[in-house]
Amino acid sequence: MLRNLWLTFAQAVAVGLAVLFIVSTLRPEWLTSTPGAPDRQAPGKSSSQETPPTSAPPPASRPVNGAILSYADAARRATPAVVNIFTSKEVKLPRDHPLFNDPMFRRFFGDQFSQRQQTSSLGSGVIVSHDGLILTNQHVVESADEIEVLLADGRRAKAKVVGTDPETDLAVLKIELVGLPAVDFGSEADARIGDVVLAIGNPFGVGQTVTMGIVSALGRNQLGINTFENFIQTDAAINPGNSGGALVDTMGRLLGINTAIYSRTGGSLGIGFAIPASTARQVMDQIVTSGSVTRGYIGVEPQDVTPELAEAFKLPRKDGAIIAGVMRGGPADKAGVKVGDILFAVEGQPVTGTTSMLNVIAQLKPGRTARFRFVRDGREIDLNIMVGKRPKPGRTD
Repeated sequence: MLRNLWLTFAQAVAVGLAVLFIVSTLRPEWLTSTPGAPDRQAPGKSSSQETPPTSAPPPASRPVNGAILSYADAARRATPAVVNIFTSKEVKLPRDHPLFNDPMFRRFFGDQFSQRQQTSSLGSGVIVSHDGLILTNQHVVESADEIEVLLADGRRAKAKVVGTDPETDLAVLKIELVGLPAVDFGSEADARIGDVVLAIGNPFGVGQTVTMGIVSALGRNQLGINTFENFIQTDAAINPGNSGGALVDTMGRLLGINTAIYSRTGGSLGIGFAIPASTARQVMDQIVTSGSVTRGYIGVEPQDVTPELAEAFKLPRKDGAIIAGVMRGGPADKAGVKVGDILFAVEGQPVTGTTSMLNVIAQLKPGRTARFRFVRDGREIDLNIMVGKRPKPGRTD
């Protein structure tokens, strides 16, 4: 009898454990406290005294409350201010065109025949003020007879060119509409390699498009794209038609103006470049104020001091810019600068190469005297140079 009771008990325990295992595996919520029941608390501690949950956001790779991580808010803030730019130009047939030899053609059109060609979606632009100022690339509107802007809300407007700066490939346009959105400026100085960014524009004329990537590099220069280069590099897809569009951070703030891609096919290969927002803003402010951009100039032809060059000529420094040429009668010539001098500081700012030299001198105000530090014949010398005004592109610095 006792043996039968023991067997029954053992079987019951085994069945119970099996059921508990199945429930814990398939329906673990059945083992938690009943919904709506008060949680257990330590004696003397009310629920209002519990430590609040931390407000730190979860890692970007982890869903938030089961939702997919999204940059929709950043896109929503920035996209209304990104526009599509259409340009048109008048193309005249050359005098030796076969049509000019056709008697019927000459009878009706004479020598005044011209054909207006509407180009399709050459680029993009960014509205940066509520009164209608638009930043874009200079190459987007270059040589255009008419410029039309298409807003994200469907409105169209004729635009006029306020001014351009070929040396940074920037242009400022103006449209006359009310109720315009405007992008907020961010600070690329706070950007870090690896930060998420969004590129907004109209690639290939398919319509406004947002692509995502990261900041791949900062301060890219010596690419041969512009005279003054300090690009933000990104792997966010930038394609033809994106030129002049916006590169924004995850708050929808403008970090740069998309301007170029590195590509062997014409499409995005993951290397795109944007002009920093601070540069774009400085250029825009000068253009709006005076109609052009004024930069400093001393009249020299610089060359990078490479380690190989320094070793071959036994130069005392392996950085800076060596003066390879001096314009006769220019500011540097008048101050006594000689070929072979090595410039390594301007007003206390270090010069590491030709790019930094161009940028530092360009920021100097024409008409003022600045202190330049050179190495000549193995010793350091200071020369005061009266800064001139940089001429139009095509001249040396």
